[in-house]
Amino acid sequence: MFSRLDPFFRRLFILTFLVLFLYALYLMKSVIAPFFAAFILAYFLNPLVSMVAKFMPRILAIAVVYISGLFVLGGLLIWLMPMLWAQLQLAWESLPALVTWYNDVVRAWIGQHTNSELMPLELNVISDALVKFFQNNYQVADAQSFIRQALTSGVSAANSLGLTVMVPILTFYFLLGWHKRLASWQAAIPKPYTKKVLEIAKDCDRALMNFAKGQLLVMLLLGAIYAVQLHLIGLNLGLIIGISAGIASFVPYLGFGFGIVAALAAGLFQFGFDWVYLALIVGAFMVGQVLEGYVLQPLLLGDKIGLSPLWVIFSVLAGASLLGFVGMLIALPVSAVLNVLVHHAYKAYLDSDWHKGARQLDMWKD
Repeated sequence: MFSRLDPFFRRLFILTFLVLFLYALYLMKSVIAPFFAAFILAYFLNPLVSMVAKFMPRILAIAVVYISGLFVLGGLLIWLMPMLWAQLQLAWESLPALVTWYNDVVRAWIGQHTNSELMPLELNVISDALVKFFQNNYQVADAQSFIRQALTSGVSAANSLGLTVMVPILTFYFLLGWHKRLASWQAAIPKPYTKKVLEIAKDCDRALMNFAKGQLLVMLLLGAIYAVQLHLIGLNLGLIIGISAGIASFVPYLGFGFGIVAALAAGLFQFGFDWVYLALIVGAFMVGQVLEGYVLQPLLLGDKIGLSPLWVIFSVLAGASLLGFVGMLIALPVSAVLNVLVHHAYKAYLDSDWHKGARQLDMWKD
């Protein structure tokens, strides 16, 4: 009966169903989010689990990967946390000196070279401003409303913690039935299109894996390069700034921008207007950019994801415009997949009857 409908109403029915389905997914976004995160995590862990599963049952291989990951993460925390804690303490203890430097150096320099005069800062003024801000934005009428707000915040925190705990559990089940699930999806593909769909899926998988492995190595090496250079310069906060800049380099140009601003601010506070040290800090980040652009990325990423620098910039800006910071994070992997899809679509277009001179596309024929 459905096939007997007028083509217009058939297409309208399908379009309406798709719109309602997408709207239902949007309403359930808070429920779908942990499942989506677990699926992405399982996708990237599956090659490692499959490699370990050659020597033992798959369920034991998943447990080995989980336990190994916990040991590696714990070792990194044990190694990094004391140094990072010392750097954070140094930053906190330096706050009074920073206020003094602003009042004695920055205000005097700006007053000498401009006609404006900045207001002086005092620690008690900053603390009073923070207290006033919280009073104006988080008013609590009485003890009852305070308890209600605390319980609401506690429930929200518990829900967030529950979702965080749920992701590894969901990832485990995704990994456990990964191959059976892929086989069932493959069996559902219409037979005439199976070969082409699998070819596109393999190209997307190759682009994503190349990006993930290469980008992770770039982040680690770039963070080490920044941290070592800033430490050799003598910047007290060089370790935490360098590591943070390396991690932030997952988003193109964000690591460089964040790192050089933070390092210059810390350098101005520590060294004052000493142009030698400031030039060394700028030079350290320029060296990092040169190594990233001409050594690390060509060697570890190369043209494996097939995106030119112009498309990289456009992808990051488009992702930030659509989804904010999350959009910036997923911009490059999504662009790599879209690049594969566009490549196959363009190839299909060149082979189509429409491109070769037919009057209309087959998909629009009744």
